Amino acid sequence: MSAQRVVIGVDSSTQSTKAVAVDLESGAVLGEGRAAHTVSAGSGRESDPEQWWRALGDAMAGTGWADRAAACSIAGQQHGLVTLDAAGRPVRPALLWNDVRSAPQAAALGAAFGPADLAHRTGSVPTAAFTSTKWAWLRAHERAAADRVAAVRLPHDFLTERLTGKAVTDRGDASGTGWWGPDGYDEDVLGRIGLDPGLLPRVLPPGAPAGAVRAGMPLREGALVATGTGDNMAAALGLGLTPGRPVLSLGTSGTVYTVGRTRPVDPSGTVAGFADALGGWLPLACTLNCTLAVDRFAALVGRDREDVEGGGTAVVLPYLDGERTPDLPGASGLVHGLRHDTTPGQLLQAAYDGAVQALLGALDDVLRAGGEDPAPDEPLLLIGGGARGTAWQRTVQRLSGRAVQVPDIREPVALGAAAQAAALLTGEPADAVARRWGTAGGRVLDPMPRDDDTLARIASTLRRARALQEVPPAQR
Repeated sequence: MSAQRVVIGVDSSTQSTKAVAVDLESGAVLGEGRAAHTVSAGSGRESDPEQWWRALGDAMAGTGWADRAAACSIAGQQHGLVTLDAAGRPVRPALLWNDVRSAPQAAALGAAFGPADLAHRTGSVPTAAFTSTKWAWLRAHERAAADRVAAVRLPHDFLTERLTGKAVTDRGDASGTGWWGPDGYDEDVLGRIGLDPGLLPRVLPPGAPAGAVRAGMPLREGALVATGTGDNMAAALGLGLTPGRPVLSLGTSGTVYTVGRTRPVDPSGTVAGFADALGGWLPLACTLNCTLAVDRFAALVGRDREDVEGGGTAVVLPYLDGERTPDLPGASGLVHGLRHDTTPGQLLQAAYDGAVQALLGALDDVLRAGGEDPAPDEPLLLIGGGARGTAWQRTVQRLSGRAVQVPDIREPVALGAAAQAAALLTGEPADAVARRWGTAGGRVLDPMPRDDDTLARIASTLRRARALQEVPPAQR
């Protein structure tokens, strides 16, 4: 009997690192590890990359297979700006995707090129979430730190390079920077923001190994390491996603995406034209405010997150950290339509409704951008930390009017990374590995009649509130 072969997949997210050890043949999860991160609560959203490295070691050790795994891959939160000195140490804490301080730089970049040109060049119209705008912010506000930078990395690049010593990345995560397109790094965009392309990692082709684990690392020396990718690209791999199947992910951020047959180009900026981790595309829309914002409303009204009530006229725009979709980086949360008989449970349900409406409002645009028919003939795949919550599930059913499928797997990002690692050993495409493992299976929730009245009430409130939301807080 041949020895069991095991791979490890890692999800280094905003709040924590999660690792899964997976049997190469069956896809059975043999062990799991987890370690928490901290995020600054000041004017921006920052994290020390060194804590990600420590968390990576702890999470891998927690699987029980770190000393025996044949291969690994790391998926990470997209867009984060990791700046390293000549010794490979962080110059400053990483600027995370949900740090919106670079909104003026995003506007300046859009004005310099025009939204249509940027969308054609890089697939997206960068917002304050994108890495390109964060680098421009750093040069404008911390020039001394920027001048010390010898390497610029994304979160997953930083961890992969620590393991292997190789400065490499993949097309999926690179496509979220705002400075990469199908022909490689865009030197005109890099010149505009003052970034030397020599500071960037090499973009490897899909399926290529990043290298092997060096001695003294938190994983067996010599184990193969895949290129890794961004978290959304890894989740698409982990689900074995096929073109046109829509995914709604409920986490710190909310995302809706699909695998597209054509390259997405959306000058409106609603749809980000990302590449996937293979050779295709991953049109995606993202909101900054999702599960954490709703949990904050639950705390404010003194209710458990599942303790919602229907009815009422309240509308909540839960833009507690500004917002990305719609593009309102200076926005704050808004509550409208309160009455004497409004209950705490109704207000909490309105927060769920506001978060879900923002994602569903972009779903048809995402499907069309990928060359797909937006007709609701397939269930929405619901993933992320919120996917198992009854209130989240019922809100998505009610506002989408579609069937909803909740996969049994709990860590699609880490499983997608594991599939990417397994592909190094088997020669299969990573999404084919996931389909062989049967990762997308799970119960299907029947559709409900779509609640058009609530959708119309939210849309009307947003139209009337938009002028206020576009005013930066300091000018109100």
